[in-house]
Amino acid sequence: MSVDRHELHTRRLDAVRAWTAFVEQGDRAERFVRPEILHSWVRSGAVLTPDVTEAPLADESDTAAYWAGSPLQRAVEQVEDELRRTADDGDLVLAVTDPETRILWTYGGRVMRHKAESVNFVAGGKWDESSVGTNALALALHTGAPSMVFSAEHYAPIVHNWVCWAAPVHNPATGEQLGVIDLSTTWDRSHPIGLATARMMARLIESAMAQVVPRQSSTLVVPGARTSSECGLDLRLLGSADVRLDGERLLLNRRQTEILALLTLHPEGLNLDQLHALLYGDQSISPSTLKAEVSHLRHAVGGQLASRPYRLTLPVQTDVETVVCCLRQGRVREAVAAYGGDLLPGTDSPGLGEYADYLAVAVREALLGDPVPAAVARYTELAPYDTEVVEACLARLGESPHPLKPLLRGRLAAASR
Repeated sequence: MSVDRHELHTRRLDAVRAWTAFVEQGDRAERFVRPEILHSWVRSGAVLTPDVTEAPLADESDTAAYWAGSPLQRAVEQVEDELRRTADDGDLVLAVTDPETRILWTYGGRVMRHKAESVNFVAGGKWDESSVGTNALALALHTGAPSMVFSAEHYAPIVHNWVCWAAPVHNPATGEQLGVIDLSTTWDRSHPIGLATARMMARLIESAMAQVVPRQSSTLVVPGARTSSECGLDLRLLGSADVRLDGERLLLNRRQTEILALLTLHPEGLNLDQLHALLYGDQSISPSTLKAEVSHLRHAVGGQLASRPYRLTLPVQTDVETVVCCLRQGRVREAVAAYGGDLLPGTDSPGLGEYADYLAVAVREALLGDPVPAAVARYTELAPYDTEVVEACLARLGESPHPLKPLLRGRLAAASR
């Protein structure tokens, strides 16, 4: 699901034109840019000029004292290896902030480290809108939702060469928003799954926090209140389809489920043309048909589907996200256990078909690299003719005894007939 360079250059040029229109003509930029970006530009422009050269720095000792021993620090420490691997693999700079968008912790890949330091994207750097203008960290805190800011969508030109994805981090015991995690790199390295990766990193930190920060026994439980596991949208998309809202199953047609899946894979939002292309491809389906499907879907999810662009505005969790997160952490067995099969089998949506191929290849490559016998046995139920994975597992086992060896040999023989 990579984005070709021509598309990225065009997108960057559009962002520069929109920013220029805003700086020179104010709200006449409305039709060129996403509403949340324009609103942030307006807030930023009320308190700041675009010629800011770097983020202001908070007191170093105060920042260090706030971070030391905090729930965020303890959770990040638990998953720091995974965060660092993500940064190194993608040549990203990662940052974790407090609720005021002050950076508390960063780690940078080779290319981005120097760029980050040059604009004070470092511990103590203040990245709220009043300090540096529109950016993904401030936007995610303002909206309470994962946010992306690409190139000249940033208010300050000092980061027009960046693309940033940020997601809020919450205390799992109280729901309190503690800050955000941000992933940043150069605009030409933008990737469709960047925002999903930021969201997964946020959940990784939240999961670690649940282990290191005990729940308060005095927490008030309101009778009839929804638990976090029941709150929001839960999509099972692998092998079959099941959609639940606040624990209750939604009865949707296939197209509506596909629209939900696409919006989940693109949490930054899709405009009408983008959604139409990803859903229908070259089929001659009118935009009004798509609008009608979206209208029915919006009603089904209680109105929590924004337009301009189309974007879900409620918490979402999917089995796809679970698989990708496990793969990124090297937890092959858990990834295969969560991988129930192809993404919406039989879909004719080109956007979903491409992602389905990406995910299937990612699972297979992970198994070839680490052919865990239990995971391979599970995988062969879904892909019985993939002999290469079974052969890799048997080769890894060698002559050593293993209870799954007879099963794997039997499946290898059956697939070879």
